[in-house]
Amino acid sequence: MRIIRCLLVVLAAGFLGAMPPPTQLTVKLIAINDLHGYLEPTETFAPFPSDPHHPVHIPIGGAAYLATEIAQLRAENPQNLLVGAGDMVGASPLTSALFHDEPTIQALNAMGLAFTSVGNHEFDEGKAELLRKQHGGCRPGGTVGVDTCVIGGTFGGATFQYLAANVIDEATHQTLFPPYAITEFTAPGGKRVGVAFVGVVLRDTPSIVDVSGTRGLTFTDEATAVNALLPQIAARGVHAVVVLIHQGIFTNVGYDDPSCGGAKGDLLPVLDKLDPSIRLVISGHTHWPYICPSGQGTTNPRVFYASAGRYGQLVSDLDVTLDVATDTIVGVHGHNDLVINDRAPNPLASTMPALAPDPAIAALVATYHAKSAPLVNRPIGRITADIPKADEHDRNGTGESAMGDVIADARVAETSKPPALATLGFINGGGIRNALRLNGVGATAPGIVTFGEAYNVQPFGDDLTTETLTGAQVEQLLNEQWTRGSADSELLGISRRLHYTWDASKPDGANKVVPGSVLVDGRPIDPNAPYRVTVDDFMLGGGDGYVVLSHGTDRVPGPVDITALVDYLEANTPLAPPPLDRITRLH
Repeated sequence: MRIIRCLLVVLAAGFLGAMPPPTQLTVKLIAINDLHGYLEPTETFAPFPSDPHHPVHIPIGGAAYLATEIAQLRAENPQNLLVGAGDMVGASPLTSALFHDEPTIQALNAMGLAFTSVGNHEFDEGKAELLRKQHGGCRPGGTVGVDTCVIGGTFGGATFQYLAANVIDEATHQTLFPPYAITEFTAPGGKRVGVAFVGVVLRDTPSIVDVSGTRGLTFTDEATAVNALLPQIAARGVHAVVVLIHQGIFTNVGYDDPSCGGAKGDLLPVLDKLDPSIRLVISGHTHWPYICPSGQGTTNPRVFYASAGRYGQLVSDLDVTLDVATDTIVGVHGHNDLVINDRAPNPLASTMPALAPDPAIAALVATYHAKSAPLVNRPIGRITADIPKADEHDRNGTGESAMGDVIADARVAETSKPPALATLGFINGGGIRNALRLNGVGATAPGIVTFGEAYNVQPFGDDLTTETLTGAQVEQLLNEQWTRGSADSELLGISRRLHYTWDASKPDGANKVVPGSVLVDGRPIDPNAPYRVTVDDFMLGGGDGYVVLSHGTDRVPGPVDITALVDYLEANTPLAPPPLDRITRLH
């Protein structure tokens, strides 16, 4: 009997050895987006719907913890790749921004990022600076006078490759960066299967970046650029294409809910135009995490698209099945993972424990933290309660932002004296990046606001300008909030002397401001009277579609935006959140 069993084992081994290799290969793609230089955690997160009066929050984010999460995912499948969907840098906290985001590039290099599309914020400092980030070289004088090349006196640039299929350099008539890159994975039996990654950024980038940042560049239609590359990629024997796009959507469900409920946003029409052979799209830009496995909201039920939110707080874990014979994607499964840190109390630690920080990334961040700490941790004032952004508490409300109101008030306070003589101030909703927290990072006591926290609220370094608009132009400015798609979740921050009502039942593009509802100091605005208005140079250049500001007159330059906010906090400490009574919504 023993001889028979041995014979059966030998025969079985011979039979199995003669079997053809598996016809499918599963590779793991790990995706991040909108890191924005957030090397250190700044926020907590409610992982599931909870009592709004007693929400459960856990601490998330931080580059050292992100690196650990990525390493753990890599360990699950040796056939893996880390990719990104833009805005890795730009609008960054001071730990990175002081050094022109070299710390973030170095951290991403250490994590093994392979490719990322460019995002709109990659262009904040212009083409030449973006090319320096890719290729290396030192730059003296950071945001507030700090030199770069801090570690070792050198900066070698990104070891990952930026991709930009729809960004044309007008000087060369070529794409600014390669339009795509190909990685080969090894299937059982030794066959190499190629996957192409095409990178694109939203074509409206010039309208949401300071005009100097995109000078000399042309941004073309996203889907057209991708589709045009498919024959070229196929000619290289590659038929599996993944799109990395800096454009996104919003949903009304949780960060890992595959229903993708309520999907809406500017990415959807792009997906509709993509060639149906494209099965996976990794996205970003909206800072909203989502998992959409069945093309929800699109005409293609076979496309899987996802986003990992923002600031390295989540990671998209995507298992992609390839057909070895046809070199095509035949299936995608995935979800979003939280990057949980140990930097704050975690009431869910028993079921959602913290990651251990990666020692090398932690040391890198600590080096830059130490060099920036004297500025970042300088106390500048106190607040009596959180001053939140509108999208944290008002997604279905008026769109008014307590933080936006404070910034607008600060701008008027800074520029109300001669020669500017401002009476009204504004900030675009997208320019409000963070809230002020009663227990903020770096605070020495509850309510203390540091310079670093204030900088993180509007980390752009935009100059303020005061100009004259007529009352009719002020009303046009308010209506322009909806000309490029709904901005209901966070409207313009407006200063305290201004009030108005808008009608949510009217479609985007229509004049939603209710006629006669715009009041200045409680009186109807005079369409012919002059009003002195303070905005930043991004808005002044038509950013976010506020074109009426380009028609203002009698311009007086002012200080940098952060100066106004710091001065306001110092002069009005302790500062309470203003009541949300400046904007009224109908319907």
